[in-house]
Amino acid sequence: MESPRSAIIKQSASVTAAVAPFGVAFGVATQQAGMHLIEAIGFSALVFSGSAQFAAVSVLGDGGSVSAAVVAGLLLNLRSVAFGVAMAPALKGRLWWRALVSQLMIDEATAVGASQSDLQWRRYGYLVTGLGVFLVWNLTTIAGASIVGSADGMVQTLGIDATIPAAFLALVWPRLSFGPQRLVACGGAIIAFVAAPVLPAGLHIAAAGAAVLVLRPWRRSTDERQSASAPNQHEAS
Repeated sequence: MESPRSAIIKQSASVTAAVAPFGVAFGVATQQAGMHLIEAIGFSALVFSGSAQFAAVSVLGDGGSVSAAVVAGLLLNLRSVAFGVAMAPALKGRLWWRALVSQLMIDEATAVGASQSDLQWRRYGYLVTGLGVFLVWNLTTIAGASIVGSADGMVQTLGIDATIPAAFLALVWPRLSFGPQRLVACGGAIIAFVAAPVLPAGLHIAAAGAAVLVLRPWRRSTDERQSASAPNQHEAS
C-alpha cells in the first residue's frame, strides 16, 4: 500500500511540472513588457502568484498604470483569503512562521494540502508543493526572461493552457463524493460562469465563493432534518 508521503510527492510533482511552461511564458511576457531580468526575478520571488503576475504584466505591457496593474493582481488574489481559511488549522504556529509560509499560499499548494485528511499530511503537502512550485516558477521565469522571442500565443499553441485545470480536476474529483460537496462545487461553477462576462477580472472567482454562503443554510437545514428523523427511525425499528 502506498504511503501518504509517496502519494503527496506524486501529487506535488504533477502540479509542479504543470507550472513550468507557464513560468517560461511569464518570463517572456516580462521581457515584452520592457522589464529587466532583475525585475522579473523580483516579481516572481516576492509576488509569487502566477495569474496575478500575468494580469499585472499584461496591464503594464499594454501601457497601463502601476495602480491598474496592482488592482488587477489583487482582484485575482482575493481567492487567497479562502485558501488561508482552509489551510489555517494545518499551519498553526508562531506569527513569524505563519507569515513565512503564507508566501506559499497558491492554488497548487492549497489543492494538494487540502486534499489530505490528516492535518500533519495536509501541512506536509502544502509545504512540499509550495516550495517545489516556488523553485520551479522562479527558475523558469529566469529562463523565459532570457529567451529572445515572443510569448504571444505560446500557452495556447503548445496546449499547456489545459494542463493545470486538468491537474486540479484530478485532485478535486475524489473530494466530490458527497451530495453537499457536489452541490457547492456546481453552484460555484455556475456563479463563476455567469459572472465572468460582466465582472472585472478576478471578481467572478471571488463571487463563486458565495455558493458556500448561499448553500450553507440549506445544508444545515438538511442535516437537522436528518438528525431529527434518526430517532424516529430507530424507534420504528
